[in-house]
Amino acid sequence: MKSPTLEPTPLWATLVATLFGIGRLRPGPGTWGSAATVLLWAALAHALAPSLRTPVAIVLAGLVTLIGIPAATQVARSSGTKDPQFVVIDEVAGQLVALIAVPLAWKSFLAAFILFRAFDIVKPPPVRQLEAIPEGAGIVLDDVAAGLCALGTMHLLLRFGLLR
Repeated sequence: MKSPTLEPTPLWATLVATLFGIGRLRPGPGTWGSAATVLLWAALAHALAPSLRTPVAIVLAGLVTLIGIPAATQVARSSGTKDPQFVVIDEVAGQLVALIAVPLAWKSFLAAFILFRAFDIVKPPPVRQLEAIPEGAGIVLDDVAAGLCALGTMHLLLRFGLLR
């Protein structure tokens, strides 16, 4: 029986899925992708009017998710891997979710980063179950769910004054 031929990945999908090559950094490409996202969001958020920060974060997280799913699908198919480590667009989407309506302060950014990475690594239910969704949707949506867990935890910490 002939083995399936892997098709080359379109350049746009590779650039998106790896966040312009950041996913190739070692060790821990997911951590590099999350850290880059926090830094990029910090720069963008500081340039935005305060009233625009939350809506822009929501729209950006949604766009990254919608663009990330087909990019991750293309890269996973061409690599022959279910969830390639160098695909970090899922971390970008999840980290952006974790940063929604978070104060622009280094402590908040650090807490959002740590919480997202923890939820992404531990994958508590139902986060882990989302990995079973086929292709790019499973790759990206479990990280979006981890981002939602981090977001909820962040806002509880902020609400109860445990983080300022």
